[in-house]
Amino acid sequence: IWLRLKLIADAGLLGLPNAGKSTFLAAVSNARPKIADYPFTTLVPNLGVVGVDGAEFVMADIPGLIEGASEGRGLGMQFLAHVERCKVLLHLVDGTSSTVTKDYRTIVHELEAYSEVLGDKPRILALNKVDAMDPKQISDRRRALEKASGGEVFVISGVAGRGLQDVLREIYARIKAGNAKPEEVTPWRP
Repeated sequence: IWLRLKLIADAGLLGLPNAGKSTFLAAVSNARPKIADYPFTTLVPNLGVVGVDGAEFVMADIPGLIEGASEGRGLGMQFLAHVERCKVLLHLVDGTSSTVTKDYRTIVHELEAYSEVLGDKPRILALNKVDAMDPKQISDRRRALEKASGGEVFVISGVAGRGLQDVLREIYARIKAGNAKPEEVTPWRP
């Protein structure tokens, strides 16, 4: 028998190493994860309670995923089981990277390779670290991500606190939508 403990959180943070996941979690919650400017600072999952508009939810931060993680490279795949139960995933992309669309596709590919369940989970995409970018870079990279993902891209900075409330409201709205009870169905009786 193989038993695996899975943390229970409402939302999960995903991204490449150094995408700003721990900084984001520290900025929006009571969690105090280790934060440093080098890859794989996060070695274990962290949980934080996030408050927005008088409501609270739990967010999990896992170690960053790298290309080839589904074949066992890096640390993140050891911890993806912790976000399998999340209702929504927040995918952070480092805006200072010159390859934002490749970075985005890497994470999506690794999620789908790991589990169909994770690949189909509702995801919110955010361009992070915009405090270190000029407006043209922000606009160009946001547009590229919107084209690659086919959806909305939030512009945020965990360090400067920019755009955090908007993305938290979206996360909470998706959590609430996931908690909505399906229409009552009359049970089948023999």
